[in-house]
Amino acid sequence: MSVDVLDGSKTTADDPRWARVLARDKSADGLFWYSVATTGVYCRPGCPSRAANPKNVRLHDTLAAARATGFRPCKRCHPEGLSLEAANAASVEQACRLIEQAESAPSLAELAEAVELSPGYFHRLFKAATGLTPKGYAAARRAGRVRAELGRSDTVTQAIYDAGFNSNGRFYEQSTGLLGMTPSRFRAGGADEDIRFAVGQCSLGAILVASSDKGVASILIGDDPDALVRELQDRFPKARLIGGDGDYETLVARVVGLIEAPQVGLDLPLDVRGTAFQQRVWQALREIPAGRTASYADIARAIGSPKAVRAVAGACAANTIAVAIPCHRVVRNDGSLSGYRWGVERKRALIEREAAAA
Repeated sequence: MSVDVLDGSKTTADDPRWARVLARDKSADGLFWYSVATTGVYCRPGCPSRAANPKNVRLHDTLAAARATGFRPCKRCHPEGLSLEAANAASVEQACRLIEQAESAPSLAELAEAVELSPGYFHRLFKAATGLTPKGYAAARRAGRVRAELGRSDTVTQAIYDAGFNSNGRFYEQSTGLLGMTPSRFRAGGADEDIRFAVGQCSLGAILVASSDKGVASILIGDDPDALVRELQDRFPKARLIGGDGDYETLVARVVGLIEAPQVGLDLPLDVRGTAFQQRVWQALREIPAGRTASYADIARAIGSPKAVRAVAGACAANTIAVAIPCHRVVRNDGSLSGYRWGVERKRALIEREAAAA
């Protein structure tokens, strides 16, 4: 039922839906509509236009009722179809599919034309939504293809071309950042690479620390020490896993010390292996002080990609260096705990311990 308020402002001003219009509440889009007599348009509640005087507004339960006013649909909020936010999300999704299906990476101009947006606006929109530029997203997707091709192609060169890269040189410029190691080493599953490791115990259970010649590559926590070793073997299936000696066990003790007494801190070289986006997220995590927490949205804003909240959550889940890259310090917007690779109870214990020591 529509609410006729042209005879006075009380009806609309007192209607709880009017507060949602004033708040530009996008979650109310599709629940009701409103029309404005002075401008001759009808809108959705999340419309970014300047708020109208309620005495000139009618609230409508259905889109058909809003159309029946004879007014035109607002050009800013597009009440007839998808909201601008939803339309933008659909455009980004369409562009992602185009990138994924193309033999070679489409240009920015080609993608923008396909989704009927200007190149500049599309570029900003895509980066805000995914955390990557269209070019970076295309490179990451091709790197994913390379990972698959490296497992079945006869040569690295063949895998690179089969994955859509036009030249060896362009791929090798990005390969270490995209794969976490050289293509040859990735193809070999870490062959010819020495990974030293040791397992210890802490108040959170078993802990495994593993290092390459560049630094700590994994810190794993769990209930079963053997399961941690198997996880390490799965990550480096062809590497030489070398049990740590006394000196290396001292390193494990330092990591255990960080868990038990966060205020001590830990300054270790890390061998961080992930995509460019993941590494940006992980660096932002390392900048959260002990005793403090941040939301996924906070991290997304910190890396300059405020709409890439889901991608940030994915990067946190992909982290394999517990505590030293403190993904346990990331919580939901309301402060509640979300999932944690090594268990929510361990996450809670780490946060409480750090807060007490701060």
